[in-house]
Amino acid sequence: MFARLCIWLCVLPLLLVSASAHAVASRGFDVLHYEVALVPDIAHKRVTGQQTVRFQAERALRAVTLDSGALKVTAVLQGDRALAFAQDEAKVHITLAEPLARGDTASVTIRYHGEPPYGLEFAPEREEVYTIFSTSQWMPSVDAPDERATLALSVTLPAGLLAAGTGRALPVRTLPDGRIEHRWQLETPMPGYVYGFTAGRYHEATQQHGATGLRFLSRERSPGQLQRVFTATGAMLDFFAERAGLPYRGDYQQALVARTIGQEMAGLSLMSERYGQQLLEDPAQTALMAHEAAHQWWGNRVTCAGWEHFWLNEGMANFMTAAYLQQAQGEAAYQVQVTIWRTRLDALRAKGADHALVYADWSAPTGDDRAVVYQKGAYVLHLLRGEMGEAAFWRGIRAYTQANDGRSVVTADFQHAMETAAGRSLQPFFAQWVYGVG
Repeated sequence: MFARLCIWLCVLPLLLVSASAHAVASRGFDVLHYEVALVPDIAHKRVTGQQTVRFQAERALRAVTLDSGALKVTAVLQGDRALAFAQDEAKVHITLAEPLARGDTASVTIRYHGEPPYGLEFAPEREEVYTIFSTSQWMPSVDAPDERATLALSVTLPAGLLAAGTGRALPVRTLPDGRIEHRWQLETPMPGYVYGFTAGRYHEATQQHGATGLRFLSRERSPGQLQRVFTATGAMLDFFAERAGLPYRGDYQQALVARTIGQEMAGLSLMSERYGQQLLEDPAQTALMAHEAAHQWWGNRVTCAGWEHFWLNEGMANFMTAAYLQQAQGEAAYQVQVTIWRTRLDALRAKGADHALVYADWSAPTGDDRAVVYQKGAYVLHLLRGEMGEAAFWRGIRAYTQANDGRSVVTADFQHAMETAAGRSLQPFFAQWVYGVG
């Protein structure tokens, strides 16, 4: 144990530096704002779009590269000037009209279309379209969690559909042909993977929870059923706000869509119609909706700087879900979650698939890798809670969240906050459970 600990103490600084630098080393620019206009064709499962990207050069810059998924870019303009561009390996490389000096800002407009294989989900039988990870499948963007920008999004849809999107809803516009343009403005910079929307011929229910407006959407559930499905939403937001030391800001929308394992977005969460039915049958099955609500703080507002530190998003959301269940349903509900995590970790170890929570690379994660960041990550937080004690642990969680609100973080940021709260070094614990394999 001592020899392994010494090895990790030596390797740890290199891991932190390389993982933190990895996310930003190759770009050379910072996206400030996206303005996106989408026209989905639900029946034919395709989309047409135009967007303007405003960015700032972080060094001398002659070209920019964006992730573009399976989209086909047809034109790129800088003002009235057509720009040269090329696409390969799900990226679009754009040559600027003139080189930029460090600190200069510029905008380019991109026209595109495509039939996304994922990321933009179509359910024509329900007249429904919605987004899931990843964003670059429906708008060229920087698919990295450390890149934050504001967003103006419009989606043009047939009349009669309801829609929800990331950001503050603006008044809809009725176009001359009768279609409706739905619009949202995201005024707080957020990582692109939490951009998105959902639209369909939905039923709708609303309620007010303090200063937060709640809105629930579903094709299959009535307004009354929606109120029952999402009855715990306000209490969840209150619990996470108290644990984070940060109030929820803005309104919050939840939608039941055709198929998803769950998707968090800024101010919007998607779950499946099947899950909604489960909640009607057993109102205690709130773990998934709690997980997505927890992401409004841990994942959206405090975001891992690179996917190598993904456990800071998903392990934290899993743990906070269990903490909510502990408060809402009792200790037994919490211990059920702990048992699930420990059992999954035991299975990983038995097959030789256990891994440190911080990865050197996350380019091709397996199901076992995801179990590490989700289940093991939550279990390690449970162990850390025991190591530190209740008061210090929750003091550390609040300090970490408050200090990093609106920032992208690496594991060292979390460790620093928890050590400050504990008043002592937690290096042996982190070396064993976070950077080692326990």
